[in-house]
Amino acid sequence: MKEKTKIKICGLSRLCDIDYVNEIKPDYVGFVFAKSRRRISKEHALTLRQKLDPDIQAVGVFVNELAPVVAGYLESGIIDVAQLHGSEDEIYLHNLRLQTGQPIIKAFSVRNADDVKRACESTADYILLDHGKGGTGTAFDWTLVQNMKRPFFLAGGLGPENIEKAIADVHPFGVDISSGVETDGYKDYHKIQDCVRRIRNV
Repeated sequence: MKEKTKIKICGLSRLCDIDYVNEIKPDYVGFVFAKSRRRISKEHALTLRQKLDPDIQAVGVFVNELAPVVAGYLESGIIDVAQLHGSEDEIYLHNLRLQTGQPIIKAFSVRNADDVKRACESTADYILLDHGKGGTGTAFDWTLVQNMKRPFFLAGGLGPENIEKAIADVHPFGVDISSGVETDGYKDYHKIQDCVRRIRNV
């Protein structure tokens, strides 16, 4: 039996967002600590985390943050997984894993086959393939990853209107959805519900 596609809803910022996901129950949620309109403070993330269903894993999104800072978020229990979107190299990944023992997702921008090859060579626990810097609401050329041997999270431009096609065409380990389940820049309960229902029915 094929394993169900993992679901990550990224960019949560409000207490009502936590209410939404606690009801709908994706596998992961993302808190953004990098420069972004979705960025939240460490203190606010702790408040959100305390309200989050413990069965849902919290992922922290960082860009070129100092490894000890990322480790602090992991060790304090604010997040379970670190997601790295910058130029963090293999030494950085090794040191962070050594310090915390927690899983790491390394994000890669996909423009061509070389980018896919580079992503597959990463020692991160999981890789995430995106368009640009993430959170742009734009998809990359999925034909580049249709024959991927390594499991990966698919991100970029995903929403209720294309999520079923994305899973059928690409067969990702997981999907990472952010702007595709927003209205006017905020998470939309009905869009999250619709998107998750479609994923689970594929």
